[in-house]
Parts: sequence; C-alpha cells; structure tokens
Amino acid sequence: MSVAKKEMQTEMTYDAAAIAKRTGKLGYRIKKNKSSYFMMGPYFILFFFFTVLPVVISILLSFTYFNMLEWPTWNGWGNYVKLFLEDDIFLVSLKNTLIFAVITGPISYLLCLLFAWIINEFSSKVRTVLTLIFYAPSICGNAYLVWSLILSSDRYGYLNGFLIKLGFIDEQILWMQDANYILPCLIVVQLWLSLGTGFLSFIAGLQTVDKSLYEAAALDGVKNRWQELWYVTLPAMKPQLMFGAVMQITQSFAVADISIMLAGNPSVNYAGATVVTHLLDYGSTRFEMGYASAIATVLFLLMVGTNKLVQKLLGRVGE
Repeated sequence: MSVAKKEMQTEMTYDAAAIAKRTGKLGYRIKKNKSSYFMMGPYFILFFFFTVLPVVISILLSFTYFNMLEWPTWNGWGNYVKLFLEDDIFLVSLKNTLIFAVITGPISYLLCLLFAWIINEFSSKVRTVLTLIFYAPSICGNAYLVWSLILSSDRYGYLNGFLIKLGFIDEQILWMQDANYILPCLIVVQLWLSLGTGFLSFIAGLQTVDKSLYEAAALDGVKNRWQELWYVTLPAMKPQLMFGAVMQITQSFAVADISIMLAGNPSVNYAGATVVTHLLDYGSTRFEMGYASAIATVLFLLMVGTNKLVQKLLGRVGE
C-alpha cells in the first residue's frame, strides 16, 4: 500500500511539474490570454517603433561617425573616449546635471508627495482648486517669461527691485550673467516647475487607498498619522510612487528648456549647461549625430541606473 502511495505521489509530482513547465512557456501564455495580447498589439507596435527601435539605433550610432550627409562609418569607442577624456564641456554639463538630479529629484519628489498628502485631507471642491493651483506652473506656457521678469539683471527686475528696496543690496545683480548665480537660480525654477504629472499620480493614488486598511492598522497598533503614512498609505500606492519617481528622475536628468530660456545656450562659462543642452548642441546645431548618440546613450544609462536604484529603495517602503 505504501509503495503504491509513493508511486501515486511521484506521478502527481511529475504531472504538476509538467503542467508548470507547460504553463510557464510564452506560447501557452499568449494562447491563453490572446485577447489581452490582441488589445495590447497596437500600443506595443507603436512603442516598439517609436521607443525601443530608436533607442537601439541610437546606441548603434554612438559607435559611428555620422554627420547626416554621409553613410555612418564605424568609429568604435572613439566617441566615448572623446566624450570623457577630451570634451571638457561635457564634463561640466555632466556635473551640472548630477547636481540638478541630486537636489531637484529627491526634493521635488518629497514635495509632490507631501503636498498631495496634505491636499488629500480637504474636501472634494477645495482639493480640486488646490490641485489646479499647484499643478498650474508645470503647464504654464508663460513660466519662463515670469521668471525672466523676476531674474532680470536691471533695476526693474522684480527680485533686484525687491532686494534694493529692502536694503539688502545697493546695485543690481546680474542673475543670469554671473556664473555663480546661474545654477542656483535654475534649480529654484526647476523646483517651482516640478509639481507635474508625478504630483497628479500621487493625488490619484491617495484616492484609491482602501479606508478599511486604516481601521485594521489601528487595531494592529498604528497610533499616529506618520505611522499610517509609512505602514498603510505608501505601501498601498506603490505603483503611483514608482510612476512618480520615474517622472521626477526623467525631469531632473532632462533639464534643458529652463537653461536655454533663462541662461542661453551656451550660458556664461557653461554654468547652466546640462547633458541635454550639450546633446542639442551636437545633434541639432552641429549635426554630429554619432557623437550626439554617444551623449544620449550615457544619459540613458544614467536614467536606467537611477531608476533601478529607486526601485530597490521603494521596494522597502513599509518594512
């Protein structure tokens, strides 16, 4: 009896392993969920041709010399050697970009989460108005015009006029012409513009948290709002946290418009130069697409590496 029982258990184990192996195959999953894959098809085609394929082509072009007039010629690691060993402007722009990312990325992310958490406590009508007020700067087409007036270098600039009137300075400061002030001013403007899509995702994520989780947490010993935030709210909105992190990382590494609009391209002593402005210089002005692709590849790797690090950190939320 025991032998027959063992044989039956062995046979059941073998069948279970065979089923698991069969169901784990991609073909089986596609066949089983063919309707879902069919619905995903149009998006996947667009994503492949307009995102994946351009990234792959850009990486391949980074190993070539390509001026858009002649056929690309293989250059090996030449572009990267020039980038890190000969291009001093790239090193300056890389330093500026990392400073932007380290300062504006975490601060803007925490500000988005904090403001979303506070706004979520108000009534529906008040929450809508406050959300619009905080989100408006990121979609305002005249944002650069406003800051150009504030940071104007003459006595009629709002900031200069305000400081002179209060007696903090005796003469106007050349905010966007002095290399010592350019980067701090751009960081302030970037923080002001940072409450964008990530902020909206946090608002939406807070609305989807099941209220019964707070009651269960109170029974388990959660005593204050900070513990609720860490042990209930944040774990319940991890998808929104990840989406917001990706958006903030992209914004902090892809800074270019505010530097070009406020400080010019090139800026004084390249104090406002970023990796993207350097990329635009070689790609859109000089048309050295091979070298520009190398710059884009470095930026892509920086973004991917930072995203992986943030994923690990967010995975520990609530522990």
